[in-house]
Amino acid sequence: MSESILKALMRLFAIIANFEKDDESVSARSVVESYLKQHLNQAQIIEYIALFDEFYEIHHSKTGKKRLSANSVKVLAICEQINEELQQTQKMLVLFQLLEFIHSGDEVSVDDLDFVKTVADTFNISSEEYYNIKSFILDKPSDVPEQSRILIIDNDKSFISEDVKHIQNDNLPGQIIVLYIPSTNIYMFKYFGDGSLTLNGHSVYPFKSYIFDKGSSIRSTKINPIYYSDVAGRFLQAGKKAKIVYVAHNVDFRFKNSPNGIHKFNFSEESGQLIGIMGGSGVGKSTLLNVLNGNLKVQSGKITINGYDINDDNDKSVLEGVIGFIPQDDLLIEELTVYQNLYFNAKLCFNKFTEEQLIDSVDKVLVDLDLYGIKDLRVGGPLNKFISGGQRKRLNIALELIREPSVLFVDEPTSGLSSNDSDMVMDLLKEQTLKGKLVIVNIHQPSSDIFKMFDKLIIMDKGGYAIYYGNPLDGVVYFKKMSNYVNAEESECLTCGNVNPEQLLQIVESKVVDEYGKLTRNRKVTAEEWYELFGQNIEQNLVSKFPTNVKTELPVNYFSIPNRIKQFTIFTLREILSKLTNKQYLLITFLEAPALAVILGYFTKFISGTINDPNQYVFSLNENMPAYIFMAVVVSLFLGLTISAEEIIKDRKILQRERFLNLSKFSYINSKVIILFFISAIQAITFALIGDLILGIKGMTFSYWLVLFTSSCFANMLGLNISASLNSVVTIYILIPFILVPELLLSGTIVNFDKLHKNFTNNLYVPFFGDLMTSRWAYEALVVNQFKTNDFQVEFFEIDKEMSNSAYMYNFLIPKLMGKIDDLEKNIYNKEVESAENNMKILKNEIDVLNSINGYAKFQLFDSLTPSTFSNNIAEKTRSYLSDIKKKNIKAYNDAGYKKENIFNALVKKVGDKEKLDELKQDYHNSSIADLVLNKKELNKIVEIDDRFIQHYEPVYKTPESNFGRAHFFAPEKVFLGVQIDTFWFNVIVIWLTTLFLYVTLLGDGLKKLLDLLGSIKLFKKK
Repeated sequence: MSESILKALMRLFAIIANFEKDDESVSARSVVESYLKQHLNQAQIIEYIALFDEFYEIHHSKTGKKRLSANSVKVLAICEQINEELQQTQKMLVLFQLLEFIHSGDEVSVDDLDFVKTVADTFNISSEEYYNIKSFILDKPSDVPEQSRILIIDNDKSFISEDVKHIQNDNLPGQIIVLYIPSTNIYMFKYFGDGSLTLNGHSVYPFKSYIFDKGSSIRSTKINPIYYSDVAGRFLQAGKKAKIVYVAHNVDFRFKNSPNGIHKFNFSEESGQLIGIMGGSGVGKSTLLNVLNGNLKVQSGKITINGYDINDDNDKSVLEGVIGFIPQDDLLIEELTVYQNLYFNAKLCFNKFTEEQLIDSVDKVLVDLDLYGIKDLRVGGPLNKFISGGQRKRLNIALELIREPSVLFVDEPTSGLSSNDSDMVMDLLKEQTLKGKLVIVNIHQPSSDIFKMFDKLIIMDKGGYAIYYGNPLDGVVYFKKMSNYVNAEESECLTCGNVNPEQLLQIVESKVVDEYGKLTRNRKVTAEEWYELFGQNIEQNLVSKFPTNVKTELPVNYFSIPNRIKQFTIFTLREILSKLTNKQYLLITFLEAPALAVILGYFTKFISGTINDPNQYVFSLNENMPAYIFMAVVVSLFLGLTISAEEIIKDRKILQRERFLNLSKFSYINSKVIILFFISAIQAITFALIGDLILGIKGMTFSYWLVLFTSSCFANMLGLNISASLNSVVTIYILIPFILVPELLLSGTIVNFDKLHKNFTNNLYVPFFGDLMTSRWAYEALVVNQFKTNDFQVEFFEIDKEMSNSAYMYNFLIPKLMGKIDDLEKNIYNKEVESAENNMKILKNEIDVLNSINGYAKFQLFDSLTPSTFSNNIAEKTRSYLSDIKKKNIKAYNDAGYKKENIFNALVKKVGDKEKLDELKQDYHNSSIADLVLNKKELNKIVEIDDRFIQHYEPVYKTPESNFGRAHFFAPEKVFLGVQIDTFWFNVIVIWLTTLFLYVTLLGDGLKKLLDLLGSIKLFKKK
């Protein structure tokens, strides 16, 4: 009993004694002394008797009516003071003791009763409860007005009553009658009989009132123990229509490729119980919790709730919302407020609730958990705290309690909390059992008070063995007996009533002492031996009273998840609010792109000058444009990766809970994708606008934005896949260079595709590994588009293409083929068979290509182009065929030249004069880009490789040969199934198709599954 209650009682006892006659004060003092002996040691008794005497003298100074009047006023003053200091439960205990005090005297006077009634009224104790308590203590229990608050425990097998509750206990002599006080959840009892009973080791005297507290038990050698949970559960059952019956029958679980897990285990409980799971580190407490809540599927056995199998797909829909799970990890969104965390959680759990009902539910839980005062505070993180650890834990619990699951699993609720916060959290969980819930808690080192709160205790030992299941205090006795302790029957301190829960684990894990008196590593009793003892002494007596195959009604459950579209809306709104709250994130995210655009634009703005002004910037003479475009692509990939790399991994714990609630991963992923794409769109447009403005890029803003945005979206999806697959943020950021370096290397910019290692090169097309790089598609799209569709070049591109292809034919390819014919004749004449075959292959391959070109006549002697059939006649006819093609291309080139001149003149006339046309070219056409796509730095315009002549001459004008989209670098268009598609749009489509592939992979956890598979193969090899 606390000091504040004792002092209040001494003052009130003194006033009550003051109502008596003077010659009866000595008797009152002896009653007080007798009362104190039941609760305190001798030194404290002397202290508080002295305090009683002091108060008595103060209140005894007046006589008669004046004394009565003065004391009545003092009673009110004292009670008002007590109201401010004591909780309602403590005030109820004061009332009990006052009634016991006046009951201890010879006669209860009217003044005494008026006095106690005044105290009760001042304490705000309802009249109904006051008269129930008064009748129970001063009169007979049968006189209690509300008989529904009475429980009788006796050995009567034929007991029948509509109101009074009953528990049968064989061999109990007499009756134990219990009174329930619902406002403070207090149980008090009287014993009517001649048996020898003890309450927590202290003797129980007949006809005297006792408080039956949490964790208490009434015992005797002749009867089965009567536990607090038995009494509380009986009152709880009476007020509930549907109850929960949870049964785990012969449950067995093993991790894949491991002997570890949970060994055969049986468990059966019902509503209103608080079950604790204790054990050392690594013994399988969390595993057992996850098996029982359905997160881990058992290999054998069955777990049912009211007959519904939690692992059966057909029953899962019925059990939706029945099970709640509060993991040890934090499930809060740091950027949101306390209220917002709970509100969005409620939105995802109560689809059928109106907005008003949702708000009411959230407010109620906040008030119940004492969080309403901080509801507008941001939750914050470990390094940026806005609320305390205890408040965080209560908020985590609130996330589950708001939906009122009937079975609640809690993993380490007191971990990292102060003793005060731990008590508050456990009190909160205990309250849930009073509402008819079954609460199962995994706990490591409970205090004595918390230990007593548990109705049942499961103790786990190494290897996943359950070695005890029963009443917590009985557990202390059990392990002491099994270890042959002298004081085995003592479960708690007889003086203070405290229990040492650590003693249980110390006994279980006690070590063998060697001959030198030192502890060895070997245990006295192994986990397997404890498990065997458990089977012999406890488990065989645990016959489940609940059938596993009979399905009964489940409690009312308001849990209802929204459809996917609503979930998507909720997830999106939640994500937007969390990002808007993080000012630092917003600042860096939306300033990074324009800042990089300024840096890149400024440093790549080459000032070439003009004759008239050496400081004038001319776009067409800026030699750094290819570098700027390349860096713009790199920036878009980098930004896309960095904003998405942590998006899913930071929510991993939250995702586990949302998966437990069967919320839609599809909706969650889409909310992430939409928001990231929106951020990337803003980053891309700000980069493109500022970069174009600084460098004077005109008419290309949309194309730059589209390619950069597309590249960022690809990077977003890649980042989300990585975030969803890897286990730590550090690993993710270590991996980013391994992604970006290949993008840089195989983009075709830093290293020419023709200069790669010979095992990776492809002479006709971009190498396969290059085609896998998004940077290659994005860079090519921008460079080709910049050259091809700028306002100047767009007028001449098609005609230039025609002239370039004709020039290549008559200047390079045809002369080379003519030379091959000469070489063939020499080879055949000199009988150089191998050289003849090689030259013939090249000649035949190239003529085959010419035959496929529209507008060219087919070579009729194509089948005669073999070393064995080749003759002077065939050589001449081949020369004639090639000569005709050359003449045709010369004519085509000249005709195109005339057309180009006409276009040029028309354009001059359109813009005004030739100077204006030069200005148009300077503003839109970039010489470095032109040199790059026209490959002007390459001296060898045609090369002989692998039985072909490969064109290096002006690749931007060459139509690809492949019909499946593959092409050389800087091709003007791609050909897919006979359809020509502009390179810009084809490349954009390819990147989006890659992004779509990554999106599908993300939805299916493809990368994670691949990494898990590779990891398992590696593990197997180690073995």
